[in-house]
Amino acid sequence: GSLPKWVVNKSSQFLAPKAMKKMYKACLKYPDWKLKHNPHFKPWLFPEQSTLPALALSELSIQHADSLENIDESSLSETKDDRGEARDEDSV
Repeated sequence: GSLPKWVVNKSSQFLAPKAMKKMYKACLKYPDWKLKHNPHFKPWLFPEQSTLPALALSELSIQHADSLENIDESSLSETKDDRGEARDEDSV
C-alpha cells in the first residue's frame, strides 16, 4: 500500500535533512580518501578502466512506466524481513 501523507511529511522533515548532512560530511572527506585509494582509477571518466563486462545492446529492452502500474502482488506473502523487523541476533 501507500504511505500516509503524514509519514512522508515527517520523514522528509527529519530523515532527509539528516541523510543529506551525513552525505555532505562524507563528500568532504572523499578527496583525501581517494588520494589513498587508487587515485588514478576513475572508470566514470575513463571507461577503458572498467572491469565490468560489457552489455550487448541487443540484450536491452525499453520498459515503459505504464507497464509497471498493474503489477499483481496479491499472491505474495509478507515475511518479517519484508516488514523490516530485525531479530535480536541481527543487531549484534
